[in-house]
Amino acid sequence: MNITPNKNKALMLAKREVAVFVKDAVALEGIHFTLPEIQTLLQGITVGGHKLSEEQIAVNQGNAWAFVFDAIKNETFCFNHDFVCQLHNIAAKEEALQWGCFRTGGVTIAGSSYTPPKASELVALFNNMVEKTETIDDIYDKAISIFLTFSRHQFFYDVNKRMGRFIMNAVLLNAGYLAINLPAKRQLEFNQLMMAFYVSADETEMNRFLRSCLDPRMIEIMNEK
Repeated sequence: MNITPNKNKALMLAKREVAVFVKDAVALEGIHFTLPEIQTLLQGITVGGHKLSEEQIAVNQGNAWAFVFDAIKNETFCFNHDFVCQLHNIAAKEEALQWGCFRTGGVTIAGSSYTPPKASELVALFNNMVEKTETIDDIYDKAISIFLTFSRHQFFYDVNKRMGRFIMNAVLLNAGYLAINLPAKRQLEFNQLMMAFYVSADETEMNRFLRSCLDPRMIEIMNEK
């Protein structure tokens, strides 16, 4: 997979697809909106037939994307604890037990025998993740590793996989590369691979899967001269 990096073009393509990103992200949480409904919500207009809490989750995702786009455009994006907590404060508003800070207690992952780290270990593990990713040369390997580490360590009480995808894509876009969207239609495959990853911590299959989610049409646009 060869992609010619171009920050302006990558941002343009991501902004055009943001409603799709939001629709798929909330669908993976069991919340099903149509694309026109998501587009309407992102324009600040409520839609009928859904719980207010579900609309809040979708709007949070749109606001979080806007925050990421602004940070990249204004060159204020930085992969550190402060930025991540600022983003979580938007993405998890009124959804998680706490938002805008690392969890202070234990959590489990439904359906998995794997137990995430204790809350007292999270800051050190976050710093280790940042240091580790600085040694990874391939931008997609680096970004995907961030997503997987967020998912496995569960830094927050909730919205961990979504946060991992936000930071993964912020890293990619900031470097001028295509964002990765996870289509809801591939949810079963994603869930099966993630369950295996939680136990093994082997990133190989998830890395391959997430790379396969890149849209060939977008790659072609990125590589146009």
